Amino acid sequence: MTDDAERTQRLAAAWKGARRTLSGGAREATVGELLAALSRAPYDMDAPADLYGDGVVAELERRVAQLLGTEDAAFFPSGTMAQQIALRCWAGRTGNPVVALHPMSHPERWEGGALTALAGLRTTHPVTEPRQPTPEEVREHPEPFGTLMLELPLRDAGYLLPTWEELEGLVDAARERDAVVHFDGARLWESTLHFGRPLPEIAELADSVYVSLYKSLGGLSGACLAGARDFVEETRVWRHRYGGQVFRQFPQALSALAGLERELPRLPAYVEQARVVAAALREGFAAAGVPWSRVHPEVPHTHQFRVWLPYEADRLTEAGARLVEETGTLLFRRWSAEGPPGLAVTELTVTEPGLTWTAAEVREAVAGFLARV
Repeated sequence: MTDDAERTQRLAAAWKGARRTLSGGAREATVGELLAALSRAPYDMDAPADLYGDGVVAELERRVAQLLGTEDAAFFPSGTMAQQIALRCWAGRTGNPVVALHPMSHPERWEGGALTALAGLRTTHPVTEPRQPTPEEVREHPEPFGTLMLELPLRDAGYLLPTWEELEGLVDAARERDAVVHFDGARLWESTLHFGRPLPEIAELADSVYVSLYKSLGGLSGACLAGARDFVEETRVWRHRYGGQVFRQFPQALSALAGLERELPRLPAYVEQARVVAAALREGFAAAGVPWSRVHPEVPHTHQFRVWLPYEADRLTEAGARLVEETGTLLFRRWSAEGPPGLAVTELTVTEPGLTWTAAEVREAVAGFLARV
Protein backbone atom coordinates (compact mmCIF):
# COMPACT_ATOMS: atom_id res chain seq x y z
CA MET A 1 0.00 0.00 0.00
CA THR A 2 1.32 3.46 -0.92
CA ASP A 3 1.76 6.25 1.61
CA ASP A 4 -1.19 8.13 0.07
CA ALA A 5 -3.40 5.05 0.28
CA GLU A 6 -2.41 4.44 3.89
CA ARG A 7 -3.15 8.07 4.76
CA THR A 8 -6.54 7.94 3.04
CA GLN A 9 -7.38 4.74 4.91
CA ARG A 10 -6.31 6.28 8.21
CA LEU A 11 -8.40 9.40 7.61
CA ALA A 12 -11.47 7.39 6.64
CA ALA A 13 -11.17 5.27 9.78
CA ALA A 14 -10.75 8.31 11.98
CA TRP A 15 -13.72 10.11 10.45
CA LYS A 16 -15.98 7.09 10.73
CA GLY A 17 -15.01 6.59 14.35
CA ALA A 18 -15.88 10.16 15.37
CA ARG A 19 -18.24 10.48 18.32
CA ARG A 20 -19.12 14.06 17.45
CA THR A 21 -19.25 15.63 14.00
CA LEU A 22 -21.02 18.42 12.13
CA SER A 23 -22.17 16.11 9.35
CA GLY A 24 -21.83 12.59 8.08
CA GLY A 25 -19.42 11.91 5.24
CA ALA A 26 -20.33 10.17 2.00
CA ARG A 27 -17.25 7.95 2.19
CA GLU A 28 -18.13 6.72 5.65
CA ALA A 29 -21.32 4.81 4.79
CA THR A 30 -21.12 1.04 4.30
CA VAL A 31 -22.96 -0.96 1.65
CA GLY A 32 -25.01 -2.63 4.38
CA GLU A 33 -26.03 0.71 5.89
CA LEU A 34 -27.11 2.06 2.51
CA LEU A 35 -29.13 -1.06 1.71
CA ALA A 36 -30.85 -0.98 5.09
CA ALA A 37 -31.85 2.64 4.55
CA LEU A 38 -33.58 1.75 1.27
CA SER A 39 -35.98 -0.55 3.09
CA ARG A 40 -37.20 2.40 5.15
CA ALA A 41 -38.11 4.55 2.13
CA PRO A 42 -41.72 5.81 1.95
CA TYR A 43 -42.85 3.46 -0.81
CA ASP A 44 -44.76 0.21 -1.11
CA MET A 45 -42.02 -2.44 -1.13
CA ASP A 46 -44.47 -5.00 -2.53
CA ALA A 47 -45.06 -2.90 -5.64
CA PRO A 48 -43.48 -4.08 -8.91
CA ALA A 49 -39.93 -2.92 -9.57
CA ASP A 50 -39.44 -0.16 -12.12
CA LEU A 51 -38.67 -0.80 -15.79
CA TYR A 52 -37.21 2.00 -17.91
CA GLY A 53 -38.55 4.80 -15.72
CA ASP A 54 -41.98 3.67 -14.58
CA GLY A 55 -43.10 2.68 -11.09
CA VAL A 56 -41.10 4.25 -8.30
CA VAL A 57 -39.09 6.39 -10.72
CA ALA A 58 -42.28 7.92 -12.11
CA GLU A 59 -43.49 8.49 -8.56
CA LEU A 60 -40.26 10.33 -7.77
CA GLU A 61 -40.68 12.52 -10.85
CA ARG A 62 -44.24 13.36 -9.82
CA ARG A 63 -43.13 14.24 -6.32
CA VAL A 64 -40.30 16.54 -7.49
CA ALA A 65 -42.59 18.36 -9.92
CA GLN A 66 -45.11 18.83 -7.11
CA LEU A 67 -42.49 20.23 -4.74
CA LEU A 68 -41.11 22.65 -7.34
CA GLY A 69 -44.53 23.62 -8.68
CA THR A 70 -43.67 22.65 -12.28
CA GLU A 71 -45.75 20.77 -14.83
CA ASP A 72 -43.35 17.86 -15.09
CA ALA A 73 -39.95 16.52 -14.03
CA ALA A 74 -37.67 13.84 -15.49
CA PHE A 75 -35.19 11.68 -13.59
CA PHE A 76 -31.60 11.51 -14.87
CA PRO A 77 -28.72 9.28 -13.73
CA SER A 78 -26.58 12.38 -13.14
CA GLY A 79 -26.86 16.14 -12.97
CA THR A 80 -24.13 16.44 -15.58
CA MET A 81 -26.33 14.62 -18.09
CA ALA A 82 -29.43 16.56 -17.07
CA GLN A 83 -27.84 19.97 -17.53
CA GLN A 84 -26.11 19.18 -20.80
CA ILE A 85 -29.41 18.02 -22.23
CA ALA A 86 -31.35 20.98 -20.86
CA LEU A 87 -28.92 23.49 -22.34
CA ARG A 88 -28.80 21.59 -25.63
CA CYS A 89 -32.60 21.64 -25.89
CA TRP A 90 -32.77 25.35 -25.12
CA ALA A 91 -30.15 26.06 -27.79
CA GLY A 92 -32.33 24.26 -30.30
CA ARG A 93 -35.41 26.18 -29.27
CA THR A 94 -33.79 29.62 -29.15
CA GLY A 95 -31.59 29.12 -32.19
CA ASN A 96 -28.62 30.43 -30.19
CA PRO A 97 -25.88 28.01 -29.06
CA VAL A 98 -24.31 30.46 -26.58
CA VAL A 99 -24.85 29.91 -22.86
CA ALA A 100 -24.09 32.74 -20.43
CA LEU A 101 -22.83 31.35 -17.12
CA HIS A 102 -20.17 31.79 -14.47
CA PRO A 103 -16.65 30.45 -15.18
CA MET A 104 -16.75 28.76 -11.75
CA SER A 105 -19.99 26.94 -12.55
CA HIS A 106 -20.18 23.15 -12.74
CA PRO A 107 -20.32 22.82 -16.56
CA GLU A 108 -17.19 24.94 -16.90
CA ARG A 109 -15.12 23.31 -14.16
CA TRP A 110 -16.27 19.74 -13.67
CA GLU A 111 -17.70 18.33 -16.91
CA GLY A 112 -14.65 18.04 -19.15
CA GLY A 113 -15.82 20.59 -21.70
CA ALA A 114 -18.86 18.47 -22.52
CA LEU A 115 -21.08 21.39 -23.51
CA THR A 116 -18.81 22.02 -26.48
CA ALA A 117 -17.57 18.49 -27.16
CA LEU A 118 -20.97 16.78 -27.05
CA ALA A 119 -23.53 19.49 -27.73
CA GLY A 120 -21.57 22.00 -29.82
CA LEU A 121 -22.48 24.83 -27.45
CA ARG A 122 -20.33 27.81 -26.56
CA THR A 123 -20.14 29.69 -23.27
CA THR A 124 -19.70 33.32 -22.33
CA HIS A 125 -19.14 34.91 -18.92
CA PRO A 126 -21.02 38.04 -17.78
CA VAL A 127 -18.72 38.11 -14.73
CA THR A 128 -15.42 36.44 -13.83
CA GLU A 129 -15.11 37.47 -10.17
CA PRO A 130 -15.99 34.81 -7.55
CA ARG A 131 -19.54 36.04 -6.98
CA GLN A 132 -22.94 35.97 -8.61
CA PRO A 133 -23.41 38.31 -11.59
CA THR A 134 -25.44 41.48 -11.28
CA PRO A 135 -28.49 42.25 -13.42
CA GLU A 136 -26.55 45.10 -15.01
CA GLU A 137 -23.74 42.77 -16.05
CA VAL A 138 -26.22 40.41 -17.69
CA ARG A 139 -28.11 43.25 -19.34
CA GLU A 140 -24.96 44.94 -20.66
CA HIS A 141 -22.96 41.84 -21.62
CA PRO A 142 -21.60 42.53 -25.12
CA GLU A 143 -22.18 39.05 -26.57
CA PRO A 144 -25.63 37.73 -27.50
CA PHE A 145 -26.70 34.51 -25.75
CA GLY A 146 -29.71 32.25 -25.88
CA THR A 147 -29.66 30.88 -22.33
CA LEU A 148 -28.65 32.35 -18.99
CA MET A 149 -27.62 29.60 -16.56
CA LEU A 150 -27.47 30.53 -12.87
CA GLU A 151 -25.87 28.15 -10.39
CA LEU A 152 -27.84 28.51 -7.15
CA PRO A 153 -25.82 28.54 -4.95
CA LEU A 154 -22.49 29.07 -6.70
CA ARG A 155 -20.59 26.31 -4.93
CA ASP A 156 -16.96 27.01 -5.89
CA ALA A 157 -17.30 30.66 -4.85
CA GLY A 158 -18.45 29.65 -1.35
CA TYR A 159 -22.05 28.49 -1.87
CA LEU A 160 -23.11 32.04 -2.72
CA LEU A 161 -26.66 33.10 -3.55
CA PRO A 162 -27.93 36.43 -4.85
CA THR A 163 -30.60 38.24 -2.86
CA TRP A 164 -34.19 37.62 -3.94
CA GLU A 165 -34.34 41.06 -5.53
CA GLU A 166 -31.07 40.40 -7.38
CA LEU A 167 -32.39 37.05 -8.63
CA GLU A 168 -35.54 38.67 -9.96
CA GLY A 169 -33.38 41.31 -11.62
CA LEU A 170 -31.14 38.69 -13.24
CA VAL A 171 -34.14 36.90 -14.70
CA ASP A 172 -35.65 40.17 -15.95
CA ALA A 173 -32.34 41.13 -17.56
CA ALA A 174 -32.20 37.81 -19.43
CA ARG A 175 -35.80 38.16 -20.59
CA GLU A 176 -35.04 41.65 -21.91
CA ARG A 177 -32.46 39.98 -24.13
CA ASP A 178 -34.94 37.32 -25.31
CA ALA A 179 -32.95 34.64 -23.48
CA VAL A 180 -34.35 31.74 -21.46
CA VAL A 181 -33.24 31.08 -17.89
CA HIS A 182 -32.03 27.76 -16.52
CA PHE A 183 -31.28 27.22 -12.83
CA ASP A 184 -28.49 24.87 -11.87
CA GLY A 185 -30.26 24.15 -8.60
CA ALA A 186 -28.18 21.19 -7.47
CA ARG A 187 -28.48 22.69 -3.98
CA LEU A 188 -31.64 24.72 -4.50
CA TRP A 189 -33.44 22.70 -1.83
CA GLU A 190 -31.62 24.55 0.98
CA SER A 191 -31.94 28.04 -0.53
CA THR A 192 -35.44 28.84 0.72
CA LEU A 193 -34.32 30.38 4.02
CA HIS A 194 -31.94 32.82 2.32
CA PHE A 195 -34.49 33.83 -0.31
CA GLY A 196 -37.40 33.90 2.12
CA ARG A 197 -39.53 32.19 -0.53
CA PRO A 198 -40.92 28.65 -0.98
CA LEU A 199 -39.51 26.34 -3.63
CA PRO A 200 -42.34 26.84 -6.19
CA GLU A 201 -41.91 30.62 -6.10
CA ILE A 202 -38.16 30.26 -6.68
CA ALA A 203 -38.53 27.69 -9.47
CA GLU A 204 -41.25 29.76 -11.15
CA LEU A 205 -38.66 32.37 -12.13
CA ALA A 206 -36.82 29.93 -14.42
CA ASP A 207 -37.74 28.17 -17.64
CA SER A 208 -36.10 24.98 -16.35
CA VAL A 209 -34.57 23.82 -13.08
CA TYR A 210 -32.15 21.01 -12.29
CA VAL A 211 -32.03 19.63 -8.74
CA SER A 212 -29.70 17.02 -7.28
CA LEU A 213 -31.13 14.09 -5.36
CA TYR A 214 -27.99 13.30 -3.34
CA LYS A 215 -26.01 16.47 -2.60
CA SER A 216 -28.35 17.70 0.13
CA LEU A 217 -31.00 15.00 0.30
CA GLY A 218 -28.58 12.14 0.93
CA GLY A 219 -29.77 9.96 -1.96
CA LEU A 220 -27.54 7.46 -3.70
CA SER A 221 -27.24 9.41 -6.95
CA GLY A 222 -29.30 11.04 -9.65
CA ALA A 223 -31.03 14.29 -10.50
CA CYS A 224 -34.28 15.68 -11.82
CA LEU A 225 -34.90 18.25 -14.52
CA ALA A 226 -38.15 20.19 -14.07
CA GLY A 227 -40.12 22.60 -16.20
CA ALA A 228 -42.97 22.82 -18.70
CA ARG A 229 -44.34 19.46 -19.82
CA ASP A 230 -43.38 19.81 -23.49
CA PHE A 231 -39.81 20.78 -22.59
CA VAL A 232 -39.39 17.91 -20.15
CA GLU A 233 -40.74 15.47 -22.74
CA GLU A 234 -38.10 16.70 -25.19
CA THR A 235 -35.37 16.16 -22.60
CA ARG A 236 -36.57 12.57 -22.14
CA VAL A 237 -35.90 11.95 -25.84
CA TRP A 238 -32.34 13.20 -25.42
CA ARG A 239 -31.95 11.26 -22.18
CA HIS A 240 -32.46 8.08 -24.20
CA ARG A 241 -29.95 9.23 -26.81
CA TYR A 242 -27.35 9.97 -24.11
CA GLY A 243 -27.74 6.50 -22.62
CA GLY A 244 -29.74 7.62 -19.60
CA GLN A 245 -32.79 5.40 -20.14
CA VAL A 246 -31.62 2.85 -17.60
CA PHE A 247 -33.35 -0.53 -17.16
CA ARG A 248 -33.83 -0.30 -13.39
CA GLN A 249 -33.18 2.61 -11.02
CA PHE A 250 -35.28 1.82 -7.96
CA PRO A 251 -32.38 2.13 -5.47
CA GLN A 252 -31.73 5.72 -6.57
CA ALA A 253 -35.44 6.55 -6.62
CA LEU A 254 -36.14 5.03 -3.20
CA SER A 255 -33.22 6.85 -1.60
CA ALA A 256 -34.36 10.13 -3.17
CA LEU A 257 -37.91 9.70 -1.87
CA ALA A 258 -36.47 9.00 1.57
CA GLY A 259 -34.38 12.17 1.34
CA LEU A 260 -37.37 14.27 0.31
CA GLU A 261 -39.32 12.99 3.31
CA ARG A 262 -36.53 13.08 5.88
CA GLU A 263 -33.91 15.68 4.89
CA LEU A 264 -35.87 18.31 2.96
CA PRO A 265 -37.91 19.50 5.98
CA ARG A 266 -34.73 19.73 8.07
CA LEU A 267 -32.66 21.84 5.67
CA PRO A 268 -33.78 25.23 7.08
CA ALA A 269 -32.63 24.09 10.55
CA TYR A 270 -29.28 23.03 9.07
CA VAL A 271 -28.87 26.50 7.53
CA GLU A 272 -29.68 28.22 10.82
CA GLN A 273 -27.17 26.02 12.66
CA ALA A 274 -24.52 26.65 9.99
CA ARG A 275 -24.77 30.34 10.84
CA VAL A 276 -24.20 29.56 14.53
CA VAL A 277 -21.18 27.39 13.66
CA ALA A 278 -19.70 30.00 11.31
CA ALA A 279 -19.92 32.75 13.92
CA ALA A 280 -18.35 30.49 16.57
CA LEU A 281 -15.51 29.57 14.23
CA ARG A 282 -14.68 33.24 13.69
CA GLU A 283 -14.73 33.80 17.44
CA GLY A 284 -12.54 30.76 18.04
CA PHE A 285 -9.95 31.82 15.49
CA ALA A 286 -9.83 35.34 16.97
CA ALA A 287 -9.49 34.05 20.53
CA ALA A 288 -6.61 31.78 19.50
CA GLY A 289 -4.74 34.66 17.88
CA VAL A 290 -4.68 33.14 14.39
CA PRO A 291 -2.87 35.74 12.26
CA TRP A 292 -5.46 35.57 9.48
CA SER A 293 -8.60 33.56 8.81
CA ARG A 294 -11.69 33.75 6.69
CA VAL A 295 -15.11 32.17 7.02
CA HIS A 296 -16.90 32.71 3.72
CA PRO A 297 -19.56 33.87 3.55
CA GLU A 298 -19.49 35.30 7.08
CA VAL A 299 -23.19 34.52 7.36
CA PRO A 300 -23.69 31.33 5.33
CA HIS A 301 -26.35 31.43 2.63
CA THR A 302 -26.93 27.68 2.92
CA HIS A 303 -25.78 24.94 5.31
CA GLN A 304 -22.39 24.84 3.59
CA PHE A 305 -19.55 27.36 3.58
CA ARG A 306 -15.77 27.66 3.23
CA VAL A 307 -13.00 28.26 5.77
CA TRP A 308 -9.50 29.58 5.00
CA LEU A 309 -6.43 29.45 7.27
CA PRO A 310 -2.78 30.51 6.74
CA TYR A 311 -1.17 27.07 7.05
CA GLU A 312 -0.19 24.27 4.70
CA ALA A 313 -3.09 22.04 3.73
CA ASP A 314 -1.44 18.77 4.83
CA ARG A 315 -0.64 20.27 8.22
CA LEU A 316 -4.28 21.22 8.77
CA THR A 317 -5.60 17.87 7.58
CA GLU A 318 -3.22 16.14 9.99
CA ALA A 319 -4.35 18.38 12.87
CA GLY A 320 -7.96 17.50 12.16
CA ALA A 321 -7.14 13.80 12.07
CA ARG A 322 -5.31 13.98 15.38
CA LEU A 323 -8.19 15.87 16.98
CA VAL A 324 -10.72 13.18 16.09
CA GLU A 325 -8.36 10.31 16.93
CA GLU A 326 -7.52 11.75 20.35
CA THR A 327 -10.84 13.31 21.39
CA GLY A 328 -13.52 11.81 19.14
CA THR A 329 -14.44 15.28 17.82
CA LEU A 330 -14.43 15.76 14.05
CA LEU A 331 -14.40 19.45 13.15
CA PHE A 332 -12.61 19.59 9.79
CA ARG A 333 -11.93 16.84 7.28
CA ARG A 334 -9.56 17.39 4.36
CA TRP A 335 -7.94 20.74 3.51
CA SER A 336 -6.58 21.72 0.09
CA ALA A 337 -4.15 24.32 -1.17
CA GLU A 338 -5.94 27.04 -3.11
CA GLY A 339 -4.96 30.62 -3.78
CA PRO A 340 -1.66 32.18 -2.65
CA PRO A 341 1.05 29.90 -1.23
CA GLY A 342 0.63 29.18 2.46
CA LEU A 343 -3.16 29.33 2.45
CA ALA A 344 -5.51 26.35 2.65
CA VAL A 345 -9.26 26.00 2.34
CA THR A 346 -11.83 23.49 3.46
CA GLU A 347 -15.60 23.23 3.20
CA LEU A 348 -17.96 22.69 6.11
CA THR A 349 -21.42 21.17 5.92
CA VAL A 350 -23.87 21.15 8.82
CA THR A 351 -26.50 18.40 8.88
CA GLU A 352 -28.34 16.46 11.59
CA PRO A 353 -25.26 15.49 13.67
CA GLY A 354 -24.29 19.15 13.93
CA LEU A 355 -27.61 20.39 15.29
CA THR A 356 -26.64 19.61 18.88
CA TRP A 357 -23.41 21.64 18.86
CA THR A 358 -23.45 24.84 20.90
CA ALA A 359 -21.34 27.87 20.01
CA ALA A 360 -19.17 27.16 23.05
CA GLU A 361 -18.55 23.59 21.87
CA VAL A 362 -17.52 24.86 18.45
CA ARG A 363 -15.07 27.29 20.02
CA GLU A 364 -13.69 24.50 22.20
CA ALA A 365 -13.18 22.29 19.15
CA VAL A 366 -11.42 25.14 17.35
CA ALA A 367 -9.02 25.53 20.27
CA GLY A 368 -8.29 21.80 20.27
CA PHE A 369 -7.75 21.80 16.53
CA LEU A 370 -5.39 24.77 16.53
CA ALA A 371 -3.41 23.32 19.41
CA ARG A 372 -2.53 20.43 17.08
CA VAL A 373 -1.59 22.55 14.07
